[in-house]
Amino acid sequence: MLNQVQYCNDSIVISKNGKPVALVNAEMFACILRIRERFDTPSKRIAESYADIPVEEGLTEIDAVVAAERKQHR
Repeated sequence: MLNQVQYCNDSIVISKNGKPVALVNAEMFACILRIRERFDTPSKRIAESYADIPVEEGLTEIDAVVAAERKQHR
């Protein structure tokens, strides 16, 4: 399996305790880490900005924004 991932650029999904686990080549893994980092940075800033807002208030605000966007794109 390792040779298939390394030399054929394949990805393999196997199950461990009923949960999917993937084998990917090093290049793909590095790409995944870069994407995660690019996502995590703004996510952390957003979380910090809303840290003092009660959860229910935040969820209400999110629901309102989603509803407005959906209405706009109909």
